[in-house]
Amino acid sequence: MDISPLYAAFSRAAQATPGKTAVILGEESRSYAQLLGEVDRLASRLGRLGVAVGDRIGIVLPNSIEFVRMLFAAARLGAVLVPQSPGCTPEAARRTFAAAGVNHLVCWHGVAAELFPASGQGAGLRLSVGGKLPGWLALEETADDEPLLEPARLPAGHPYLILLTSGSTGAPKPILLSQDTKVARAGSAISLYGLTADEVVLAATPMHHSLAQRLVLLPLTSGATSVIMPRYTAQAWLDTAERHGVSFTMAVSSQLRQVIPLLEDRPAPSRLRCLVSSSAALDPTSKAQLLARIPGCAFHEIYGASEIASATNLDARAHPSKLDSVGLPIAGVEVQILGRDQTLLPAGEAGEIICRTPFAFAGYYQAPDITHAAMWQDYFRTGDEGRLDEDGFLYFLGRIKDIIIVGGINVYPRDIEDIVEQHEDVAECAAIPVADAQLGEVVGLVIAPRPGASLKLRTLRQLCANRLDDAQQPHHYFQVDQLPRNEMGKIDKPTLRARFSSLPRQET
Repeated sequence: MDISPLYAAFSRAAQATPGKTAVILGEESRSYAQLLGEVDRLASRLGRLGVAVGDRIGIVLPNSIEFVRMLFAAARLGAVLVPQSPGCTPEAARRTFAAAGVNHLVCWHGVAAELFPASGQGAGLRLSVGGKLPGWLALEETADDEPLLEPARLPAGHPYLILLTSGSTGAPKPILLSQDTKVARAGSAISLYGLTADEVVLAATPMHHSLAQRLVLLPLTSGATSVIMPRYTAQAWLDTAERHGVSFTMAVSSQLRQVIPLLEDRPAPSRLRCLVSSSAALDPTSKAQLLARIPGCAFHEIYGASEIASATNLDARAHPSKLDSVGLPIAGVEVQILGRDQTLLPAGEAGEIICRTPFAFAGYYQAPDITHAAMWQDYFRTGDEGRLDEDGFLYFLGRIKDIIIVGGINVYPRDIEDIVEQHEDVAECAAIPVADAQLGEVVGLVIAPRPGASLKLRTLRQLCANRLDDAQQPHHYFQVDQLPRNEMGKIDKPTLRARFSSLPRQET
């Protein structure tokens, strides 16, 4: 048994460059020495208050220095963090924290009373951040003169994070990740993108999601600098990257689509040398536009899931003819396509994307049956439809549950969306199944026009008739001001299906 691998890496970085800026958030910053001292004192205080190795700490915080401190204090203690959104409902908080067996709470003071009323709370600590509340201790009350407790000694594979998935439908699935896995994932990214301790790394998504956690843990365990945005806008993203000399970041594809128009009137951040698109597939047109507008900057796209981290990587400049793919498997990862008959499919045939990886999760917390169902042999079943080409590049076709079956023919929404979004008056769109008495399902198209555009249904029909097969033709058109999205910028298709799947056609 040894001390926390995450904390050990952070501590080494702090001892090597104590005066270097470790983290910046808005007008706040910490040197490595300052942050290490705060982490050590916080972990010691939590230990004295009763947080034990293996305890689950529910954490409901906005992007903040306090969140960063909790990431490393929990690692030092051997506690397990269970992050949740400050914007969640009381029912979602209760349900997800119950699924993870949370023992203690750390919550932003502005939402604590609503999410966790005094009645019905079990034993354990309740710590508020940003302000004092009756019945809650303040996280900030940490005495500087208290002696530090020794870091916990932990076995290999000790759990560190429980990330809740499937919040929109059904019971939440708590993804269990160990400290060793988080260290290995950081090391894989460092190797893949050639990252060094000289990087300035930008995190611009909510820290309760795994992407921002990666963009904080990666630099702070390698001696680089982490820049965290309190909240994202495209303009602020560009301004922040330029102001702080950001050299590397991973951004959600929907964020990048908002950045692209701004780059018509201003240059890309001057020190940005590597940009990675993540979380949802980016259309080939947007990839080509980014390549043209960020000259001298490497551009990559990754495909993966919280359970397995990155599985494939597309180096867009190196493979300009493969922009409609999501790249090749990264080092150590094997990607296959599984058919409905549970056999592996050859190149060119579509089926479920499955991945065998050393960066996989440790299973769903206390859910062995669900964990078993998510595996095929020792491959993780992603629930995504895709195919491999003869060169080994992966093509993402959509979520299996989103596939539209028109008269027995599988229709992939992305094939339709990529074509329709080439129309000059379409900002974005989503293809969804609509019930049909004759064919079972037909294609419905939900469209968000570009601001100020006068979208004509006739021109859309002509585009679809010229570019799409018979089964792919939209039968129903619905116009909205904007498509609903979750916190990570992915289009919320369950909401669209619930709203439009049984409605009559709307002429556009």
